[in-house]
Amino acid sequence: MTPTRLRNIPRILCAAGLIGAAALAPAHAALNPTDTSAQMFRWKWNDIAKECTSFLGPQGFGAVQVSPPTAAASLGTWWDVYQPVNFNSLQSNMGTEAEFKAMVNTCHAAKVRVYVDVVVNHVAAGAGTATDGSTWNSTSLTYPFFSASDFHPACDIAGGDYGSPGNRNNVMFCRLSGLPDLKTEGSYVQGQVKTYLNKLRSLGVDGFRFDAAKHMQPSDIQGFLSGVTQTTTSGEPLWVTQEVIPDSNVVRSTYFAAGTLNEFQYSYALKAMFRNENGASLSQVRTIMGTPGNWGGSWGFVPSEKATVFVNNWDTERNGSSLVASNYVSGSVNDTQGTKRYDLANIFMLAWPYGQAQLHSGFRFSSYDQGPPSASPFDASGNPVINQQWDFIHRWSDIANMVKFRSVTAGQGVDNFTTGTANQIAFGRGAKGYVAINNDSAAWNASLQTQLPAGTYCNVVQGQLNSAGTACTGGSVTVGSNGVISVSIPGNGGASVPAVALHINQKVAGSGGGSGGGTTNPGSCSTVPVTFRIANANTTFGQNLNVVGNQAALGNWTPGSGTQMTIEGSGANVPWSRTVQLPPATAIQYKFVKVGASAVWESNQSTASGNREATTPACGGTLTLDGGSFKN
Repeated sequence: MTPTRLRNIPRILCAAGLIGAAALAPAHAALNPTDTSAQMFRWKWNDIAKECTSFLGPQGFGAVQVSPPTAAASLGTWWDVYQPVNFNSLQSNMGTEAEFKAMVNTCHAAKVRVYVDVVVNHVAAGAGTATDGSTWNSTSLTYPFFSASDFHPACDIAGGDYGSPGNRNNVMFCRLSGLPDLKTEGSYVQGQVKTYLNKLRSLGVDGFRFDAAKHMQPSDIQGFLSGVTQTTTSGEPLWVTQEVIPDSNVVRSTYFAAGTLNEFQYSYALKAMFRNENGASLSQVRTIMGTPGNWGGSWGFVPSEKATVFVNNWDTERNGSSLVASNYVSGSVNDTQGTKRYDLANIFMLAWPYGQAQLHSGFRFSSYDQGPPSASPFDASGNPVINQQWDFIHRWSDIANMVKFRSVTAGQGVDNFTTGTANQIAFGRGAKGYVAINNDSAAWNASLQTQLPAGTYCNVVQGQLNSAGTACTGGSVTVGSNGVISVSIPGNGGASVPAVALHINQKVAGSGGGSGGGTTNPGSCSTVPVTFRIANANTTFGQNLNVVGNQAALGNWTPGSGTQMTIEGSGANVPWSRTVQLPPATAIQYKFVKVGASAVWESNQSTASGNREATTPACGGTLTLDGGSFKN
C-alpha cells in the first residue's frame, strides 16, 4: 500500500514482499535454493547488481526483491515509489530500463533470482511530473494510458488502510488514502497490467509481489496472471506473493489461488515474543504458530506453504508493528540498541521451518518520511559502507550465515524442542542442524540433546569453517557420541549475539570421523538417535504420552518409566514426538501408551507379537519412526 500526505497526515500504506507459491517447485540447477531472499529496499539497480555478484550469490541467497520499477512520483520520501504514474515506463529513481535489465542478468549470473514489487491497485495522488518526465493530475484523472473511466468512484475506504475491518467493498473499490483507485476488474486495466507484467517477465524477472492485494478482488489478481507466461526465462515457475494484511473482514484463503501471502501475523508474533508483550515469550512459539504438520496455532497462521515471512519490512519498521533495526526516530524503540533481539529474531526465522523467509535490508532513518540516502552503499573503492546510512542487514554475519543453515535443513522437522527459562529455547532440525537462542538477561548453561553426528561444529552465529575446513573462524561446539552438546550462552544485553547454530555443512574435517562437507564415517558408537512420533491419541487433560519398549531407554515395557513425549502444539489429537538414544543396528519393539490416572496402551499391531517393530540405524545414522495414528 502507498502512503500519501493528504490532509497533512502521513500514511503508511505499502507492505512487505516475499516468496511465493512457485518457489515450491524444484529450483533451476543454475540458481541458489529459494529458501531465503533479501528485500533490497530502495537500492539502485547498479548497486544491487554489484551486491548480487559480491555477496548475495556466494552467500546462498535465492533471490533479491527490488522496489517498484515503474515511473512514479518523485517526492524525496521513502514511499514515493508506491505512487506509480506510467506502467509502460521503467525510468525510476532506482535507474533506467537498461540498468534494470543489466541488473537482472548480473544477478542471474550470480545464481540470484529477481522479484519485483508490483503496484497496480492505484496511481499517484496530486499532480506533477514523474520520474520519466510524464505528467499526471489526480483531479482530472489524467495519466499516461488511463482515462477517467478506468477508475473506481472517488469514495474513501474509511478504516481499511491498515488492516482494520472497514467495509470490505470500500476496501476493494474506494480510494486508499485518497489515491485514485484503478478499476482492476475492467478489461482495459487488466490488459495494461498484463502488458506490464509480461514486460517484466521478458526482462528476466522471476516473480511478483502484489502490493495492496487486499485492496483488489482475488479474481482481479488471478486475471492479471492468466495473461502472463507462467515460466520464467530461467525455466522455473513464476513466483507470486501478495500483501494481504489480516483483519476481521478479509478472508485470506481466497487469495491462495494466485500465490502465497505475506504473513504479517509472523512479524507481529516475533515482536510480541521477543519483547515479551502481553505476557508472550519465546517458549510459547509452538502454541502461537503451531508445529510442522499442524501449523496455525492460537494466532491463526496461514499454512506454511502459503506463507512468506519476515521480521520486518519498510512499512512495519515505521508503523511500530514489528521489531526494528533502522528506525532512529526520537522516542522509537530500536531492537538493536542495548539488546540483540533483532538479530535473534532473524536467526530464529531462518532456523524455524515455517514459510519462506526474507531479510529486510534498507537504510537508517531519523524522521518518518525520510527518503533513501543519495550516497551509494559502496565507497569509492567498491567496499560496502555498513551500518552508516545503508544498514546492510543482509551482510550482518550472524544473520547472513543462517541463510545456508536454512537451505541445509530444508525438509527437516523440529526435534528435541527444549526450554530453559521462558525466553530460552533450543531445537533440532533432524540430523542436519541445531539452534539454541537466549533472549533472557541471564546466561544459559545447559546440556542439550541433538541428532547431529558426533564431531566439532562451527557456531555459525560467530563464524564459519576456514578455507581448508579444518578449523572455525569463530566459536565451535562439540557434539558427543550420544548427540549431546554443552553450551554456555551469555544473556541478551552484551556485545555478543547470544545464540548457537550448528549445521552439518559446518562440521570440522576429521572431527568425529566426519568432514566439513557433511559426510560422516560410521565408525563406532554406543547409541544413535531415533525419533518416535505419533498423532491422534485423543488425550485428555492430565494425560501424557510415553513411548515404551524392550530397551532400558524405553522403560523396559514399564509405562511410567517410558520416555515421555513432547506435544507439538495444543489439542487432543496433535502430534507428540521424542528423540531417544538407542543402541545402533538393533531390533527393537515398542508401543505408545497414554499415562495419567491409569495407563492406556495402544491396541495390538499387525505383527505377530502385537508390538511395533523397527531396527535402529548403524553408527552415524538417524531414524524417524512416524507411527501415524495412535491405535485405540
